[in-house]
Amino acid sequence: MTSDSTAGAAEPPRVDPMAALAVLGDESRRQLLDFVRRARRPVTREEASAAVGISRKLAAFHLDKLVASGLLQARHGGNGPRRVGRAPKVYEPSPHALSLSLPPRRHDLLASLLTEALTAQKPGESAQEASFRVARERGEALGTETRSGDLTATLESLGFEPADVGAGRTVLHNCPFHPVVAQAPDLICGMNHAFLSGYLAASGRPGTTAVLTPQLGICCVELRTER
Repeated sequence: MTSDSTAGAAEPPRVDPMAALAVLGDESRRQLLDFVRRARRPVTREEASAAVGISRKLAAFHLDKLVASGLLQARHGGNGPRRVGRAPKVYEPSPHALSLSLPPRRHDLLASLLTEALTAQKPGESAQEASFRVARERGEALGTETRSGDLTATLESLGFEPADVGAGRTVLHNCPFHPVVAQAPDLICGMNHAFLSGYLAASGRPGTTAVLTPQLGICCVELRTER
């Protein structure tokens, strides 16, 4: 007989992008996946059902479909105190799904910035200086355009997943600059910082700044707001 702990440690299925998109054709499943991803911790069926506003039974059905597709993984156990009987089933993002970006990363943003920098380089200006200048100017243009808009909504429209971690800090997951950052971290992270700094300056948020804070697994830039 296979124990719960052994079952929980089973290798999750690999993600087939086309199959995953088919599974996510259901709105409830998209909402459940989004909730689990943003929780940044294992969640129970009860928590997921309450967050989405559906029954526990229906949430369990959809969560298990997400597990079968490889987008989530499940195990028995939790972070809270152990109760009598079987531990609750909890869900978290599958490590194989990390490369499947939901929402999709805006690869076109980085590509267009690099292309413009190459064609707009001024005499005496290095390629890196041109890249930082163009990134900041593009950020300023976005900030001016969305000056009265919501910060979180604007960041999400770019493909970021902002998360408030307290003490005035907002970390950014799902960075659209991430795919090539390992090839030229100083250049790409610098462009990201310049872009977000320009956006914040032009959008009328003097109390919020973009700070370079390279960390494993999340964006190299985080936002800090004075309290």
